[in-house]
Amino acid sequence: MPPASSQIHQQSPAAGEHRCDILLTGAIVLTIDDHRTVHSPGAIAITGNRIAAVGPEIELAGWEATTRIDCAGKALIPGFVDGHNHLYQSLAKGLGEGMSIVPWLCEFMWPYSIAMQPSDAIAGVRLGAIEAARAGITTVIDNHYAPADPETTLAVAETIEQVGLRGAVARGIVGEPSRIAKRRGQPAELFRYSAIDELAITRECIEARPSGEKVAIWPAPLNLTYVEPSLVRGAIELAAELGTRWHTHCCEGSGDPGSYVEEYGQRPVQWLADEGLLDERATLAHAVWLDDSEIDSIAAAGAGVAHNPASNAYLASGTMRLRDLLDRGVPVSLGTDGPSCGHREDMFEAMKLTIFAQRLGTEDPTVVRAEEALELATREGARYAGVDAGILEAGRLADIVAVDLSAPHLNPMHRAVSALVYSAQPSDISWTMVGGEFIYRDGRCLLVDEEAALDDARRHADDVVARAGMTGLLQAWDHGSAS
Repeated sequence: MPPASSQIHQQSPAAGEHRCDILLTGAIVLTIDDHRTVHSPGAIAITGNRIAAVGPEIELAGWEATTRIDCAGKALIPGFVDGHNHLYQSLAKGLGEGMSIVPWLCEFMWPYSIAMQPSDAIAGVRLGAIEAARAGITTVIDNHYAPADPETTLAVAETIEQVGLRGAVARGIVGEPSRIAKRRGQPAELFRYSAIDELAITRECIEARPSGEKVAIWPAPLNLTYVEPSLVRGAIELAAELGTRWHTHCCEGSGDPGSYVEEYGQRPVQWLADEGLLDERATLAHAVWLDDSEIDSIAAAGAGVAHNPASNAYLASGTMRLRDLLDRGVPVSLGTDGPSCGHREDMFEAMKLTIFAQRLGTEDPTVVRAEEALELATREGARYAGVDAGILEAGRLADIVAVDLSAPHLNPMHRAVSALVYSAQPSDISWTMVGGEFIYRDGRCLLVDEEAALDDARRHADDVVARAGMTGLLQAWDHGSAS
């Protein structure tokens, strides 16, 4: 692990020599750069949408700024990257308790999603994006599949951008039901489009929001296990043709590899590798149940993985082989996996759960440390998503979060990185900046009407539960089978 220090990694400006739009001073700056430099007190100069300089405060004292902001008592870190989310599911918080992944999908989330109308989805996405901005998330990969018509898909991207976030909408693709889907009892209404229509719609959406847009569209065969391999291939080839990344659920449940072997004679990731489809554009959500050869294949291809510790725990899906992936150099992002099975878009919680799950699973207190967890939530997440952020250094996008360190639960603070990973929570966020623009500050999102969004989300949430016939899930106390 590179040492934390107060060293300088840039040429210091002379007084009056440099100008910037915004100068942030007086903070503990955790750069997460190649040397893991920590400046205390440090300063960051921002011009336009990029960082102009980072260093000890005294070294940037001569910078002239249009706006100078005293950040004493705060930590400045790169904005979090949420590598796997389903923002529309923010309307379903607190429902679907006590199920593993396949029943949770077949009996709850898919029927719920089928009942959603476009206006429901947009209300949920807007609420989820607001929560993300308040929690210090600056980039989100939103795997959207309900509904996934072109108008709604593009409206989801527009809604995320209106809140001020960057990222991608990974459009969920299912095509016709496969034999595995039929055996699992997946509802027929989930399969709304033919394979040809799925690819045509996805192409239309990507062409409207190509790579390089603040919120782009990616193809996302919804699950390697139950989407027909020919459609998976078509989606990956579309990503290559149009220059985007692609996204999929991969081996989340313990039964996924076995189902695939039974149907196709080999494990799903190995099929991707053998077919030449596993590449650096791949972003695989979950990847809990991998064998050694699949981990080697992912590493060799340069593919990324999104680890979702909260939902893996909630659904009892298992504990991923994080150490094995990291030791092979795989870009691993952290994800919140939707407010329905993660219940909060909380990257502080994701960092802490990542460490705790690995230590419980291995009985090794050194298997993952706080420093690594913060790296996964920031710079590794940016590498996974292909975003020029995640590190506080000159030239990078100015995606920055300020964490207020004054609360009792953060004091006394001996090590900032430990305080951030083990003690901090989203309510400690002072402000969130994306591309040099404040999107959350002084307790409210600045680009949208939060109160109106909340009212809209509550109304739509009630409507969807009623339309899906799930009012029985609203009982005040579920005694369940364990009582």
